Amino acid sequence: MQREMKRLYYERDSVRGVYATFVWLVEEVGELGEAILKGDLKQIEEEIADVIAWTLSLANLLGIDVEAAFKRKYPDAKC
Repeated sequence: MQREMKRLYYERDSVRGVYATFVWLVEEVGELGEAILKGDLKQIEEEIADVIAWTLSLANLLGIDVEAAFKRKYPDAKC
């Protein structure tokens, strides 16, 4: 997923920059919170996808391999 996000959005994300990309991520987390409060499962699913996408975009800008970071942080996880 991270490679695909980079292929699709890295150029645009680079122009936007780290700070603005982080702000978009925070906005999406807020939208996820609102969807959870409403109990709207379809919207929750969409917002979770957005949060993941923006997190991957931010990681790409910062040069972080999310899979490697996840495995280091959660070594007992089977992935």
